[in-house]
Amino acid sequence: MYKKNLVFIAACAGLAFFGVTMLALGLILDKLNDGANALPSTLSIGIILGTILFGPVVDKFGYKWLLIVGALLALAGIEGLANFSEMTMLHASTFMLGFGGGILNGETNALVAEIYDDSSRGTRLSILGAFYCIGALLWTLLNYFIADYKIPLHCVSAVMAAFIAMFFVMKFPKAKPQGSVSLKKSVGLLKYPTLILFAVILFFQSGFEGISGSFTVQFLENMHKTPHDMATLSMTFFIIGMLIGRIPLGAIMKKLNDSATLYLYLSIAVLGVALLYFTHDITLIYLSTALIGFGVGATYPVVFNYLGGTFKELSGTAFSIAIFIALLGQFTFNKVVGIFFDKSQFGYFPIALAVAVVMMMIIMPIAKGKLKIKN
Repeated sequence: MYKKNLVFIAACAGLAFFGVTMLALGLILDKLNDGANALPSTLSIGIILGTILFGPVVDKFGYKWLLIVGALLALAGIEGLANFSEMTMLHASTFMLGFGGGILNGETNALVAEIYDDSSRGTRLSILGAFYCIGALLWTLLNYFIADYKIPLHCVSAVMAAFIAMFFVMKFPKAKPQGSVSLKKSVGLLKYPTLILFAVILFFQSGFEGISGSFTVQFLENMHKTPHDMATLSMTFFIIGMLIGRIPLGAIMKKLNDSATLYLYLSIAVLGVALLYFTHDITLIYLSTALIGFGVGATYPVVFNYLGGTFKELSGTAFSIAIFIALLGQFTFNKVVGIFFDKSQFGYFPIALAVAVVMMMIIMPIAKGKLKIKN
């Protein structure tokens, strides 16, 4: 029998590693070879494929071994970024990092959604989401204080290796009863508008987070002429804002309904994007990135809480479908913004952020209107 608290710790560690995955390139992109602006798209492809894989596999075979595989792939990708300079190998390393990260992201959220009931699922998902921020925050701080980007990569690898050893000896929840798992039932989830609409919300959320992690530093350097070290530090404030937003999220979700909570947070994100666009003052830039991070911190926990309660029988596959659609957003936004940046059209960056937030606010009431359970 598995120990729930220990499994929760393992899930938090896995999502912390995904936090590193999402911001790994944004802070070191300018230190890699020419052509590195194409790497975020490779990362997105890897994450998408890992996301497609994890759901059906964990529903059929359980969580343990795929969690280990995902962590090992991410570890190999991190070490590849630290040790290779040739672009083909950097793309291969980035793909492995994304593929492993995609597995870790989907599996850890599905795992927590499964082991907790409706009364505590939202709170636990909020705490889990905070560990995404902790992983990303530690990564940004390491890169801020250590000039050689290879050293932080090796540090992350050492911590990951220790947790992987722990995963090997732990017990995890067993696979779903095989009578409830079939290809027909899995594909049948696509007919539910609820799942698709919530996934579209995550499409824009993931696109928002993807370009924030990959291009904020370059935007500040080119549009506001912010020195590199100060621009890099802005990502720390983004993650601190998200962490501060997620810590009280469970309590806020209990006092407000989930959709009202999401609107409150996204309104703060809009304020942060507007401030980022107009200000050149470094203090206000840091405030803007903190507000943006705070504002988008609620989206994944709120949406996963809805989906975890609605699709309990095939929760892994439902999360897989939702995150797959979500990460198409990351790929799309990274690709489009990367093209603009290659043409030195940096002013489109905050516009893309604003479009993502506004679209989430528009789609949320439509998605909730299709929900067949009470919130």
